[in-house]
Amino acid sequence: MTTVDTPHAGALLRAWRDRRGLSQLTLAHNAGISPRHLSFVETGRSRPSRRTVLKLSEKLDIPLRERNTILVAAGHAPVYPEHRLGDLPMAAVSDAITRILTLHRPFPAVVVDRHWTMVDSNDAVGVFVEGCAPELLEPPVNVLRLTLHPRGLAPRIVDLGQWRGHLLARLQHQIGSTADPVLLRLYDELAGYPCDDPVGEVEPHSLVVPMRLRTGAGELSFLSTTTLFGTPLDVTVSELAIEAFYPADDATARALSGA
Repeated sequence: MTTVDTPHAGALLRAWRDRRGLSQLTLAHNAGISPRHLSFVETGRSRPSRRTVLKLSEKLDIPLRERNTILVAAGHAPVYPEHRLGDLPMAAVSDAITRILTLHRPFPAVVVDRHWTMVDSNDAVGVFVEGCAPELLEPPVNVLRLTLHPRGLAPRIVDLGQWRGHLLARLQHQIGSTADPVLLRLYDELAGYPCDDPVGEVEPHSLVVPMRLRTGAGELSFLSTTTLFGTPLDVTVSELAIEAFYPADDATARALSGA
């Protein structure tokens, strides 16, 4: 039988400290513990208490899922629950998401998880998925794959190079924050898609990067925003994001509103 060595809690915390670019002295000061104690924790000479793990995790901005992993590695029970959206404790969150999606119509909005898998959407996203290959629309639908795949939205995006560069940069930033291997594999996949359109320069006076899309109603232009739940204490809630799209010009607003 092959055994796999599981990193101790201190090694996991040290990896996150290195990822955040903090010295032991800085982290210890921020967390209100002695540098000597932090050194003992990171080397495995001292097992951190539950309170110490939570304090260090907070100062390192470690995702809740990984905080639970470190707690277990330190011999403690997980602190943060993980529910499905259909579970009773999630009723208020689920209702809020439904309300947001409904009120956002006639403009598109989608809910994604930490891996950009579509969890929910409103019916206005039809303007995005028209003409996409059926296999890309079979659950689970990955929103980034659907957008940049040559059989997805990519052929209809006017400034594909610029929008592709924007999404890849955003994904790269997320990988740096979470160290999620699934996202790293997704990045490699998306970066490997063919793209003849070079990355365009964003106009100096531009405040945001719009997505311009060829549709049956003509060329539409969108701005996007991301909404997260504030101070989440559930793993699932902490990993949800609502991607909402707004018309970037009057023509798009009229086309989507049916005016």
